[in-house]
Amino acid sequence: MSQAEDPALSSSSPLTSPVDEFDHQLSPSLEAQEPQSLPGLGGTPVRWFDADRKEPYTQITPFQEQNDTSVEFFYKPITLTALGIGMAVLAYVAMTQDVLKEGEEKKRIGAYASIAFFLLFSTIQFRDGPFVRPHPAFWRVVLGINLLYELAMVFLLFQDLDSARSMMKYLDPNLGKPLPEKSYAENCDLTLENIWNAIDIFCLAHALGWFGKALILRDYWFCWILSIAFEFAEYSLQHQLANFAECWWDHWILDVLVCNWLGTYLGMKTCQYFEVKHYTWRGFRQTRGIRSKTKRVISQFSPHDWTTFKWEGTASFGHYFTVVLLLAVFLAAELNPFYLKALLWMEPDHPFVIARLVGVFLCALPAVRELYQYVNDPRKTVRMGQHVWLLLATIGTELLVITKWSQGQFPEPLPTRVRWAWTIGASLLVLYPTVRFGLPAARRYLRHHQRNAKQKNA
Repeated sequence: MSQAEDPALSSSSPLTSPVDEFDHQLSPSLEAQEPQSLPGLGGTPVRWFDADRKEPYTQITPFQEQNDTSVEFFYKPITLTALGIGMAVLAYVAMTQDVLKEGEEKKRIGAYASIAFFLLFSTIQFRDGPFVRPHPAFWRVVLGINLLYELAMVFLLFQDLDSARSMMKYLDPNLGKPLPEKSYAENCDLTLENIWNAIDIFCLAHALGWFGKALILRDYWFCWILSIAFEFAEYSLQHQLANFAECWWDHWILDVLVCNWLGTYLGMKTCQYFEVKHYTWRGFRQTRGIRSKTKRVISQFSPHDWTTFKWEGTASFGHYFTVVLLLAVFLAAELNPFYLKALLWMEPDHPFVIARLVGVFLCALPAVRELYQYVNDPRKTVRMGQHVWLLLATIGTELLVITKWSQGQFPEPLPTRVRWAWTIGASLLVLYPTVRFGLPAARRYLRHHQRNAKQKNA
């Protein structure tokens, strides 16, 4: 129906004011106007890690679309409130004389207060990462802890080994004492008794560790390659660390085929469950009954959504380089704690060692997710994420510390067979991309050059 046929749209209608007439005459027709933009892409909410920050739809705030805003308190900005509470607690502890003791206790409390205040700042002011469960603030704290650990490693990098060992006594007075080296290759006969004696708490630690690696990498083949590569690394470095010396059946049966496989299998089954799970997020107030509300609270500690990783290391040179780099970083992250605890004289079950392992696991979860997004979607992800950048810096700083402190600590030279094995392995890592990607690229370049030369001659 045209405007002339509709009395409601007629210029002589009493419902139309003079201002409306003037605006209507100057404005284009309704058909020529662009449709009103909907939030997201076609009305579909856009997840933050899928969003192109240069597009206009990112001007909306998708945070409320991803979180249960029915519990409004946990998602409201409370920067000033947190600042007030933090300053009040700081003033009480610092000004109350009977809270602190004289001497070393004040230095210890001062260091703890500095760490707590830094983590408070990171919780409030750091950028959000790729995960929103159980709460974005949790992953900001993880990033803050990673940054504190990196700063500590940078500080230790400028200390000598004896000074570092003395400093560890301030954290734990029981440290600073040499530890005997333990070897696991004393009786290597393949008997049930020897296998049973080799089973200890570290077998459970192996399984739990590979369960976590499966959640991080989300790829069977990657986990298997990493598992076998770590055993070869133990073979290569057992001349430096005695606890790397194990029986052959301990390497390949107890570690690879039992503990590592069990952890990887359970981890990948967990990934498959999260992959096929139907994610329906209802608000806490929309649920009815205690049982439903309890399930909703528990589900807050599960992923908001799930991304299946397909690394495709042979698809392109970029993917191949990323897979090799990630494999090297994971091997370094696995080997570093063995060297650090040996150099700093710490038992394998010391709380510092366990805290380092748990911390790297929590930091690697968002870091690998950011790396995967950075490699597979470079058009939208224009820069590397903060978690993966900081974790790479942390592992690299640990390597520098170990390299510096190892001078004179491991006098036995690298065995010739190990040197040849590393040389052959490195050559294969370079030869494969040369044949797989370099030669085809060279052929394409030559054909293109010849085609252009023929066109010029013609």
